[in-house]
Amino acid sequence: MKTRATIIILALLFGASALAQNALELTAREVVPGMYALVSADQQFVGGTMALMSGDDGQVLIDGGIAEVTDALLAAIEDMVGDPVDLLINTHVHGDHTGSNAALHEAGATIIAHENIRGRLMDDGSPAAALPTITYDNGVTLYKNGFTLQVIHVENAHTDGDSIIYFPDVNVIHAGDVLFNGIFPFIDTANGGSVDGYLAAMSKIIAIADDETQIIAGHGAEIASRADVQAAQRMITEARSLVQPLVEAGLTEDEAVSRDPLAPLSEWNWDFIDADRMTRQMYQSL
Repeated sequence: MKTRATIIILALLFGASALAQNALELTAREVVPGMYALVSADQQFVGGTMALMSGDDGQVLIDGGIAEVTDALLAAIEDMVGDPVDLLINTHVHGDHTGSNAALHEAGATIIAHENIRGRLMDDGSPAAALPTITYDNGVTLYKNGFTLQVIHVENAHTDGDSIIYFPDVNVIHAGDVLFNGIFPFIDTANGGSVDGYLAAMSKIIAIADDETQIIAGHGAEIASRADVQAAQRMITEARSLVQPLVEAGLTEDEAVSRDPLAPLSEWNWDFIDADRMTRQMYQSL
């Protein structure tokens, strides 16, 4: 049986007025024994869904929140498992997933990520402590705490440094931001993302998964099914088919947005990406 526990940690958030007066609420959901999906009550501000694997080989964390919540995150993890993080895997470069890199590294964690993530962090002027010290090209396989972790690079999807992590022994996939479950995704063309690459990455997840696979989504409802990924892929495919004719007709981006082509998909709106912004990123990619 899956269990849920809510951990309340007082967070000192410098410059983060939305949460500065409140506790950081972190929900830990057991996915399988020894693996937890960690999600904040405010995903948009704090970050996406993280995963923690605990065992005799040490604590492995997939992604972390923004820098301002790192102390609270570390306290929450130590409260849960009694030990600091030993290994941090970044699924992509965005600050709501890599913002804790420096602090986690300084606390003893080794950081592993796709080589493009290291390059982009360097280009952004990130401190040396925030940089991955182990990188890979197409992927890498790790064996920790009884889990096999197949880290698989998917090209030019959400960004140009995305990876999904497949746990074949327990039929779990951490999709990173290749899956925004039930909501419009962010496709970051400025950091190498593309609509076609995003769809191809989703096809990779669908090919690996079966009807029993538990898929940890980067944003949205934290645990998804293969059917949820298929539904999101159909939505993005439809969105592309609605925006593509406007691009081909020579409309400017603003003109395309003014046509409101994604109105039929408004049920996928959320605070960060609504139909207008989804139209813009579709236009920019196409």
